Amino acid sequence: MQMTGKTIIVTGASSGIGEATARLLAQQGANVVLGARRAGLLDQHVARITADGGTAVAVAGDVEQEAYHATLVQQALDRFGRLDGAFNNAGITGDLGPIPEMDSATWHKVIGVNLTSAFYAAKHQIPAMLSAGGGSVVFTSSFVGHTIGLPGMGAYAAAKAGLIGLVQVLAAEHGPAGLRANALLPGGTLTPMAGDDPGFHAVVRAMHALKRMAAPEEIARAALFLLSDAASFITGTALLADGGNSITKL
Repeated sequence: MQMTGKTIIVTGASSGIGEATARLLAQQGANVVLGARRAGLLDQHVARITADGGTAVAVAGDVEQEAYHATLVQQALDRFGRLDGAFNNAGITGDLGPIPEMDSATWHKVIGVNLTSAFYAAKHQIPAMLSAGGGSVVFTSSFVGHTIGLPGMGAYAAAKAGLIGLVQVLAAEHGPAGLRANALLPGGTLTPMAGDDPGFHAVVRAMHALKRMAAPEEIARAALFLLSDAASFITGTALLADGGNSITKL
């Protein structure tokens, strides 16, 4: 799963799975373009990657804005001359609640950050990858909306399920040109989004066959696999890295 010479965009890279994946990609030799809203954290991560001998640049912005995705791609081309892959990982759960009680602003925000941003990403990333001879584009989806429906998470489930449909079409459209598209579906992961409530964590651990939550680095290794040539015959899939969440009832 060596990535030497490849240039990869990672969004949601300021913390959690995105930060761990950016760091791992750099360790494997990739040039990494880190994207997220929090410029200060991105700069810290770039400094750490550089100190460890890796190569990375940061571009702060909002994934809900189409122009931001164009800027990320242009930065990759300007700094490294090519784009070989992207891990479109930015996402939010939004305010939870039953659909009849959900205000439209919450719905549109969750869909915008999780799904519409993926459309913008694909629109701008894929042409750059095709000009380099192909590549791999990966989107962070979820077991929510795929193998289970969790009460209060209707908008999140709809957005994450939509990503799976999107990657299937992208894979069919661009496979002949050497581009692969896949969705990565993590289980419960110890990230800032998961909070620090021990009671909540205990409930989440029980939902998994392994009876624990993932470290971000474990999900990062799955993302690295899909982005690398080791997954050269894998496209259009929803890859579960969920610790057995999808098959656990007790």
